[in-house]
Amino acid sequence: MKRQLLLGAVLFSLSGSLLAAESLCQQKEQDIQHEIGMAKQHDNQRRVNGLERALTEVRASCTDEKLKAAHHERIEAQKHDVAEREHELTEERQKGNDKEKIAKRERKLEEAQHELKQLEAERY
Repeated sequence: MKRQLLLGAVLFSLSGSLLAAESLCQQKEQDIQHEIGMAKQHDNQRRVNGLERALTEVRASCTDEKLKAAHHERIEAQKHDVAEREHELTEERQKGNDKEKIAKRERKLEEAQHELKQLEAERY
């Protein structure tokens, strides 16, 4: 029983290290291929065509450095958006006129913060 648990733990750790060795471009290619499969299941030929173009582009010019840089740019742009939303909310609170406008600004800020968290959690 102990041997089986030990073997399972070793195999699990090896699979994790193999996944870590995989490049970001390979991961992106696999993600696109998965999306192509989903689009085909739903008979969405336009999406399949677009994803196949994206897959061709990834295979032709993808580098891990480019992916990391583009992801970093998206995160920075979203941080800017969050800061802008915070500023708008502060201004609206200072005016103190309309509670509906304040609530709207709060929702927009929450959405921007949520999107930022999602971006930060992504691999690329």
